[in-house]
Amino acid sequence: MSYIYGAAKGGREGLGPNTHSKHSSSNVNGKDQTPLSYNGSTLHEDDGFFHTNAMGGHGETTTPRPSSEKDHMPRTKPHRRFPRISLPVELMRDSYDVVVIGTGYGGGVAASRMARGRQTVCVLERGKERWPGEYPESLEDAAGEIRISGEFAPGDRRSIPGKLVGGGNPTGLYHFAVGDGQNVYMGNGLGGTSLLNANVFMEATPAVLDMEVWPEELRGKDVWRKYYDRASSVLEPVEYPTTAPELKKANLLQKQAGLMGHGDKFYRVKQTTRFEDGPNSTGVSMRASTLTGMDATGINDGSKSTTLVNYLSDAWNWGAELFCECEVRYITEAPGREGYIVYFAWYGGRRDRFETFYDDLMWVHAKKLVFLGAGSLGSTEILLRSRQFGLKASDDLGTEMSGNGDMLGFAYNTDYDANSIGTPSPTPDRPVGPCITSVLDLRDQKNVLEGFVVEDCAVPYSISGFMLPMLEFLPDSRRPAYTTSQAAAKKASRIASSILGPYYANGSVARTAGYLIMSHDSSQGSLTLRDDKPVLTYSGVGRSDSVTRIQEFLEKMTAAVGGNFIANPAWTLLGAQQITVHPIGGARISRDGTGRNGVTNHMGQVFKGNGAETYTGLVVCDGSIVPAAVGVNPFATITALAERSVELVAQKHGIKIDYDTKNGPLDMFGSPAFPVPRDRSVDNLTEKIARSESTDSSGVGFAEVMSGFIHVGEDVGDFKRSTELARSRSECARFFLSVKSWDISELINDTLHPAQLTGTFSSSALGGIFIVHRGTFQLFSEDSSEPDTTNLVYRFDMTSPGGRKLHLHGYKLVNTKAFLNPAEIWRQTTTLYVKITEPEADDKVVGRGILHVQHSDFKQQMQTFRIEGSSRWARLGSAAKFFMYFARQLTVPFLSTMGRLQWPESEVNSACRVTAPSQVVQLVATDGVKTTMVMWDPLKSGMGSSSTAPVILFIPGAAVDYTMFALPTIEKNAITYFREAGYRAYCLTHRVGRTVVAREGHTPYDARLDIHAALAHVRKLEGARSQESPPKVYIVAHCAGSLALSCGLLDGTIPTDWIRGITASMVFMNPKFGKINQILSGFPTEAYSRLVSPWWDCSSSPDDTYVQRVINQALRLYPAGDARETCRSVVCHRSSLVFGRLWTHANLNEETHKHLDRFLGGTSMRSLGWLTYAGRIERVTSNGPEHTDLVTPENIERLKGIPILFLSGTGNMVYTAENTDRSYTTLCHAHGRRWYQREVFPGKGHLDAWMGTTAYTDVYPRVLRHVEEVMEKY
Repeated sequence: MSYIYGAAKGGREGLGPNTHSKHSSSNVNGKDQTPLSYNGSTLHEDDGFFHTNAMGGHGETTTPRPSSEKDHMPRTKPHRRFPRISLPVELMRDSYDVVVIGTGYGGGVAASRMARGRQTVCVLERGKERWPGEYPESLEDAAGEIRISGEFAPGDRRSIPGKLVGGGNPTGLYHFAVGDGQNVYMGNGLGGTSLLNANVFMEATPAVLDMEVWPEELRGKDVWRKYYDRASSVLEPVEYPTTAPELKKANLLQKQAGLMGHGDKFYRVKQTTRFEDGPNSTGVSMRASTLTGMDATGINDGSKSTTLVNYLSDAWNWGAELFCECEVRYITEAPGREGYIVYFAWYGGRRDRFETFYDDLMWVHAKKLVFLGAGSLGSTEILLRSRQFGLKASDDLGTEMSGNGDMLGFAYNTDYDANSIGTPSPTPDRPVGPCITSVLDLRDQKNVLEGFVVEDCAVPYSISGFMLPMLEFLPDSRRPAYTTSQAAAKKASRIASSILGPYYANGSVARTAGYLIMSHDSSQGSLTLRDDKPVLTYSGVGRSDSVTRIQEFLEKMTAAVGGNFIANPAWTLLGAQQITVHPIGGARISRDGTGRNGVTNHMGQVFKGNGAETYTGLVVCDGSIVPAAVGVNPFATITALAERSVELVAQKHGIKIDYDTKNGPLDMFGSPAFPVPRDRSVDNLTEKIARSESTDSSGVGFAEVMSGFIHVGEDVGDFKRSTELARSRSECARFFLSVKSWDISELINDTLHPAQLTGTFSSSALGGIFIVHRGTFQLFSEDSSEPDTTNLVYRFDMTSPGGRKLHLHGYKLVNTKAFLNPAEIWRQTTTLYVKITEPEADDKVVGRGILHVQHSDFKQQMQTFRIEGSSRWARLGSAAKFFMYFARQLTVPFLSTMGRLQWPESEVNSACRVTAPSQVVQLVATDGVKTTMVMWDPLKSGMGSSSTAPVILFIPGAAVDYTMFALPTIEKNAITYFREAGYRAYCLTHRVGRTVVAREGHTPYDARLDIHAALAHVRKLEGARSQESPPKVYIVAHCAGSLALSCGLLDGTIPTDWIRGITASMVFMNPKFGKINQILSGFPTEAYSRLVSPWWDCSSSPDDTYVQRVINQALRLYPAGDARETCRSVVCHRSSLVFGRLWTHANLNEETHKHLDRFLGGTSMRSLGWLTYAGRIERVTSNGPEHTDLVTPENIERLKGIPILFLSGTGNMVYTAENTDRSYTTLCHAHGRRWYQREVFPGKGHLDAWMGTTAYTDVYPRVLRHVEEVMEKY
């Protein structure tokens, strides 16, 4: 089974004989599993050192070749793949049984054992996941992985505070925590400091374990034996093989031990380095060490037994879910439910670019247990901050810390070749070896606190270039006294190193040995928070008697081999400061079982203050609970202690850990053998990520912060009013969301343009900080409710720390209101209209308001934008596609009518809502003109085609037909609405409507004859149906249909006793144009008819006549009024020219607007001439040239006794609302008010009163009310 994929011969991806390809199913523990593709990542390496079957199997490998000036072989850039057992945070759940913080030895133990206890386990790690082959080697690469934090306080400060510092890569592999007197070197990454330590597995001596700092339950070696053995069974430490090549640095240490009279104290240490190929205890295949000596910066040969390849891989195989780049900040008890809330800052998606990064923390709920395994500094910092947020803890928290007595030194320019500088490609005759292989063990002292060990130590390759200047120019208080010949030899070796480099065998650097010392200190360090940053203080540790005593021993030991002892750079440059790789304490175990003398009990459970009561579910399991220095590399002791704590805590919680079942060989590119059940949303996203990886898709992501006000309480339906109310009540809200798409092509091309949302929503009024996982973001999705409108949509479920579940739906509205207005583009793309509902309360609305992107946040948001791809060219290409798409979407509303015109389309996507008529009737008017009328039976239960039912006759306006009332593109049209109310609906398409007959040049005055014919036919049919006298008919007439009806009634063509009542929509007998129509009423219809055509078609095409194409372009400049009323539709432009703007665009949906050609026909110049004449004089007339005025007192008398409802809209640009007021007033004066009603609808235009998406909520009910009143009274 291959641990790392590489390039195999023949150009194929190399798989060891026990491995499987990415798309094959793998057998783990004898179970067929489908690999999840997020378990792999693709990298392109810049060096030629790779192997096809790293860390396992017996596949062919590429032998490392040393680089030299004579080597002119081309260096390849192989395509390599690495496992990924951590998950994207987007796949995190809200709640787990157990949360583990940190992934070092303690965290690894907790994760593995709790997963084997069949608990749902969430593991949080600040650093990134890296596997052998991904660790930095050169100084350039390593420099990008450095993080520095703490207090810079060099020298003997004498209580003068230092300066807080912080910088570098926040998730970098190498973390230097500087402090007063003590500095710490730690690792960040999946595996913690185990990624960077020297692998030495040494148990504490019985004398150390008997010290009184331990509680009774932990004193004595017998207590520890079981747990040391259990740790050893997993970590599998072994000594450097006697059959392996001799190591010069180990030989030199052995010589020094003998010269110092301690030859019997020298031996090879047990270490967790692999010296043969094969699977480890967990089932992960490993490779034999290539003896590079690069353990301290992360080793790429696959031989290092970090927690990543044992405990964490085991946890993964048993279903634990691991998440990287998650810095835990603090822990609180879960409000209103069991368990704890773990708050963390997620670095994914460059979220740390925001200044409010630590203000908008994510969280995860631990139902039962939280294990702190973030290391001595990390766990202590978390607990200190948790105490500030209300978690009770001992006053001893952060005190009595130790650096484990760590010291570093060098034996410079000895008389012997030490070869202790690491190199990625050691030659066979000069292997460096593991970082440490041997020890001079001087722990057996009368006073246990005076014991120490000296271990050989390799220097990382990345700093090899600094060794000579550092060793040459660091201050040295004790220079050895050399004879003349000795001094000359030393000088020559120094010159040789300066010329030939640090690897020259006879140079001073190659003759330098490194010392790593562990001893005992006074455990008087402390960690505190200053300005919310951790500050380590251990003043004077480097000037202690213990340090002086050991350094004197090292001076003698170095002089014995002709070298010059150089203390560590921190000690020399920073004024006797020490550097440790083994910080200990901070949350130490109490020796008496109370918080008066420690922070945790013997199991690691955190005390609630200074008494004996503990948080039973809050457990510390790392080096921070070790009460004092152990005098040797501590990870064996830390691991054993963690094994014990986890076992005892599990027993206390009734969790049975399966220690016996062994993993088979693990395919780290496959799936866990024992996964825990997941909800469908996680599986769906997992599948999406897998698809994108299988197609090598590029992804895109960014983070966004929006803030504003959301009114909480009884719903206020208007967003603006809700926001104003919320502002007055200080109901602030904000969210911090990461938007991520794993497939940029899907984001651009899918009709939904989907991406994922992850982050937080904060509202104290609603319940605090809500966590958001697997929300949906839609980028410029078409808004079907309005034309030329797209939305940026946000939809997500969210959960509060107390467990309350809410749903947020928000949208940014991007439309033509931004026409040539950059400021409006900014406003639209940064304004989110938010509605919050509660699913568990029948989706009750619990909040509404508006959020905005602030200018300062937008600047930071732009820094988070990123394109992910397999290569630089792929990323560049994807970035270009994304920005072109984004710009194109903004160009549409910005240019609007000046952009690309929208031509009639061939397809309509609304066939499912077509209201098919029950009957079609051919009518013949008294002048012989043929028209059409359609009928629909009522839809009320029990009513059929033969049933009697009240009747409504609908009469549409000019250039439209019955589809105006039976529109298939809206949720509910007028015909359906009135049929459901129990009415039989007839609709006439008269001679000036959307019909071939209209081309013959008829006028609305002529159309009165069609209405007469329709009424006669309806009365005849309904009379026969009821077998009674022909009934009166209620009429709904719109625009030209209403004008035609008024003409027929006024001149007597239509008998008034045939009419039961009327709804006159938008106009009746006193047409008064809107401003633009008034200006255009002088349109030369006769001239156009003679010179161009007697017919005006509202539709057109790019292939129309030259004149029409010119007109189409000119109509871009038609004065539409408000910018929102501009659009790209050619049909809309052309209809507006002859009739005026027929709608308020916001009231039409996109489907209707896109297919206007299906509902609008055209008009003859004769009909248009009649309409413009009537509009100019504001009265209906007969045909020209006489144009007899029909609005006379005699004619008005004919209308007596007919109930009429007049409808108008404030946004009607065809006929002003004043025209119906004039008709209403005239008739009221003539016949009294009882017969007449008038309704003006705010925001309604002309046709949208009937064709608008919301007409069924306001216009239709108002008309129905009038119909029912008339039916009841008359």
